[in-house]
Amino acid sequence: MKRILITGAAGFLGSHLCDRFIADGYYVIGMDNLITGDLKNIEHLFKHANFEFYHHDVTKFVYVPGNLDYILHFASPASPIDYLKIPIQTLKVGSLGTHNLLGLAREKNARILIASTSEVYGDPLVHPQTEDYYGNVNTIGPRGVYDEAKRFQESITMAYHRYHGVETRIVRIFNTYGPRMRLNDGRVIPAFIGQALRGEDLTVFGDGLQTRSFCYVDDQVEGIYRLLHSDYVHPVNIGNPHEITIRDFAEEIIKLTGTTQKVIYKPLPVNDPLQRQPDITRAKEILGWEPKIDRAQGMQLTLDYFKSLSKEELYKSEHKDFSSFNRK
Repeated sequence: MKRILITGAAGFLGSHLCDRFIADGYYVIGMDNLITGDLKNIEHLFKHANFEFYHHDVTKFVYVPGNLDYILHFASPASPIDYLKIPIQTLKVGSLGTHNLLGLAREKNARILIASTSEVYGDPLVHPQTEDYYGNVNTIGPRGVYDEAKRFQESITMAYHRYHGVETRIVRIFNTYGPRMRLNDGRVIPAFIGQALRGEDLTVFGDGLQTRSFCYVDDQVEGIYRLLHSDYVHPVNIGNPHEITIRDFAEEIIKLTGTTQKVIYKPLPVNDPLQRQPDITRAKEILGWEPKIDRAQGMQLTLDYFKSLSKEELYKSEHKDFSSFNRK
């Protein structure tokens, strides 16, 4: 039985990856410090004989007994609310955490896949974004803590591949959505749906003409799975290339939820990308992958999940206590 370590296992995407590899007959070791993850995302796996969980911070030394065939490094704050509140921890998990896991991969002779992000492109001057584009990132801006953590992550990963011969893979993830997203984490889809379900006006930042491209989580997991098992070592964009403006997307949410709220506008955050659309030519050619689930179907599945939440969860604040991490 193949053994795989998945960091960030209690997060949105990490938990879906745990499900996929369990279903495919792997022995899955989940790891998470729960700073942004939630055990409810993986509690259904605790009774499974082929799953175990380590409550651990990967910025500390990582020890896993026994052999490992694969490592998926998905530990990182991913929403602006989180990484702006814990900037140092965000930088540490991208640097120290990645270093620790690359060292573990080398020791175990395991293949490691690193979760990068479309944020490495910053506010892009090239559209759509190809993997060969180097990006337009403000290194000292507030978003730089996340963007540069991911850019460094890619650099050290390629260094371990070139210098130590470690089997590495890099996925650049574009906006992904689906069940288990945190409702009030600041990302577009849960923010809009949460506001709609609570009867609040939908908040659009800027003029709403900035664009995003949304990929349903099942498609994202399939792309990651194929990349892990491929022979390709350079970064690959995995996302849905169907682009929409935030203004039009807000109107879609209003129609989908059947609410009567209006859209209100607030100032655009510093360095917020104005365009985000993946060029997935490489994924198509190398992995034979492209998204299958259209936005209408994916959004209905996502809405059904959020509507299943209790009233307490719907109105729960995302103001977590990050004080212990900010002191480090």
